[in-house]
Amino acid sequence: METIIPLIVQAISGAVGGGVVGNLVKQISMNMLPKLLSGAIGGVAGGTALAGMMGGGDATAGLDIGSLIAQIGGGAVGGGALTGIVGMVMKNMNKG
Repeated sequence: METIIPLIVQAISGAVGGGVVGNLVKQISMNMLPKLLSGAIGGVAGGTALAGMMGGGDATAGLDIGSLIAQIGGGAVGGGALTGIVGMVMKNMNKG
């Protein structure tokens, strides 16, 4: 159970980050579901990477405030980044 909570935090913050980026960048003409899914996937990747760098070792090992902030921040940034990439790829695919 201790390993699933950080992943849920990362996925939720990634979905939020993906939704925000998708709404801010008007060139990303995606429906809400792809924004949230790409955000959640990017959030887990980004949150795990940042928490691992900041906390050292296993990113899912602890629930202290430092690792929680790293998971939320990394999740939001990772989710936003992946949503932006997916949006741009989808835009370019629709052009051609």
